[in-house]
Amino acid sequence: MKKGEIYEGTIGRFDFPDKGVIELPEGKITIKHALPGQKVRVMINKKRGGRCEGRILDVLEHSSLESAENPCPHFGSCGGCVYQTIPYAEQLKIKEQQVKDLIDGVCEDYEFEGIRPSPVEAEYRNKMEFSFGDEYKDGPLALGMHKRGSFYDVVTTTECKIVNPDFCDILKTVKEYFEQLGTGFYKKMQHTGYLRHLLVRRAVKTGEILVALVTTTQEEVDLKPLTDLLLGLSLNGKIVGILHILNDSLADVVKSDRTDILYGQDYFYEELLGLKFKISPFSFFQTNSLGAEVLYETVRGYVGETKDKVVFDLYSGTGTIAQIIAPVAKKVVGVEIVKEAVEAARENAGLNGLENCEFIDGDVLKIIDELKDKPDLIILDPPRDGIHPKALGKIIDFGVDRMVYVSCKPTSLVRDLVVLQERGYRVEKVCCVDMFPSTANVETVCLLSRKA
Repeated sequence: MKKGEIYEGTIGRFDFPDKGVIELPEGKITIKHALPGQKVRVMINKKRGGRCEGRILDVLEHSSLESAENPCPHFGSCGGCVYQTIPYAEQLKIKEQQVKDLIDGVCEDYEFEGIRPSPVEAEYRNKMEFSFGDEYKDGPLALGMHKRGSFYDVVTTTECKIVNPDFCDILKTVKEYFEQLGTGFYKKMQHTGYLRHLLVRRAVKTGEILVALVTTTQEEVDLKPLTDLLLGLSLNGKIVGILHILNDSLADVVKSDRTDILYGQDYFYEELLGLKFKISPFSFFQTNSLGAEVLYETVRGYVGETKDKVVFDLYSGTGTIAQIIAPVAKKVVGVEIVKEAVEAARENAGLNGLENCEFIDGDVLKIIDELKDKPDLIILDPPRDGIHPKALGKIIDFGVDRMVYVSCKPTSLVRDLVVLQERGYRVEKVCCVDMFPSTANVETVCLLSRKA
C-alpha cells in the first residue's frame, strides 16, 4: 500500500473513539470518522511504518446500524458529532464494547458494570465554544464548529441538535450583527483580524445564560448594539451576563488577557444533586448537567463509606465531586491547577454550607508534596491526557486502600491502570457513563483497591 492509492472495503473492527479498520489482502487501513459496517472508498493519506491511515472519499453503503433519517442538517460536514444517524441504544452498545475491550486488554478478574445512559439524548450540552471563520477560503463569515477534518474551515451551526435552541438564537444574532458591520475574523496564519470565538454557557436547572465574545485588540468595535440585541431575544432561559474577552495570544484557544463585563455579571449558577454551583467563563464543569448527576451518583457509590475519613479530590475543577462527598466525610481536600476554578470551588462550598472542604490552587505534581493531610481515600478526575507519570507515582505512594478514577478518555485510563496495577492496586469494578450522546466520547469510572 502506498500513499495516494485508493481502496474499497467494509469497516470491521471499530476502536475508540471513532476509528474504523478495513482489513484487505494488501493490509489494514485505519479510518477516522467511520461507522461500523460502512462500505467505503478511501485514499491512503498517511503511512507510518507498516500502518496505513485512510481518508473517506465516498460512503458506498451505509452501516446497518444507521437509521434512514438524519436529524441534524449539519451532520457530516460539522466535526462535532459522529453518531447522529445511529439510534441511541446502538450508540451505547458501541461505547460500552470499546471501553470493555480497552480495559480487558490490561485487566483481569474485574467486574464490568456496563454503561449508564444520559438522561437526555438531545439539547444536553451546557457549554459551547463556537469559532469565527469561513466555510471556504475567502468565503462569507461563518460562526459555529470546525468542519470535519479541517483546522481552518468553519460550519455555521444554526440548527445544532445537542444544544438548547437558545444557543442557536444567540449564535444567529451575533453572526448577523458582525455580517452587517463587515467585521472580519482572526486569521490564524496571518495573525490578523478581530473575531475569534463565541462562548455560550447555559445552566439546565436554572436556565441562566452567560455569553462571552472573544476578540483580539486589533480593532475597536461598538458592542453596545449587540448587547441590546442579545438582551432583546425571546429565549427559554435568561441571559445574566454578557462579556467581552480580549485575547491576543497566537494559540487558537479560548483564553483571556482581559475581560470586560458588557452586561450583568461574569458568572452563573447551576444545581446538581441538591447543591448549588457558581460557574465562571473558564471554570471546568461537566458539559451535560443531567448526565453529571448520573456520573457523580456513580462516583459516590464507588467511593462508599467515608465517615471519619480524609478524602483527596485531585484535579477537582470547581469542586463538584468534593462537595458531593463532603457531607459524609471528615474532610475533603481538592487540588486544581485553574486558579479561577479553585476560587469558585471555595465560594461554592460556602454557598452549600460545607465547612470541611479545602481547595488548593496548583499543579497536582507540584502541590502533592506540600499537602499536610494524609488521605484515607483518593478520587482522581484528570484531564483527557490522564495523570503525569511522576504525579501518579506520588499518588500511589500515599498507599490508600481505595481509589476512584474518573476518566473522560479511556485510552489514558488504561495507560494509568497498567502503572497502578504494577504498583500494587487491583481493579475492582468499572462502569461507563454516557455524557456525550451523538459523539464518540464517554466517561469511565473505575474503583481500585490496594492488594493485601
